[in-house]
Amino acid sequence: MSINRTELIGAIAERSGLSKSDSDKAIAALQEVLVDSLAKGEAVKITGLLSVERTERAARKGRNPRTGEEIQIPAGFGVKISAGSHLKKAVANN
Repeated sequence: MSINRTELIGAIAERSGLSKSDSDKAIAALQEVLVDSLAKGEAVKITGLLSVERTERAARKGRNPRTGEEIQIPAGFGVKISAGSHLKKAVANN
């Protein structure tokens, strides 16, 4: 089971006392900050909750699964998300 954006907005509004509109704006702002920071190579850390950082991937050789042909995969970037202590504790207790 998962929670979608609309349900998340409703839950944040209920727990924080913010309107749904303000909760939506807060989530949109968090998303913008994450995207902008990661694009610049900056990590984002919310102590106890999570950390998000951009990682580099080296160029490597791969195989086309259809043809078996060897291909060169260029270097690039990925995203690493690590759970903080509060998330780890919540998962461990359930």
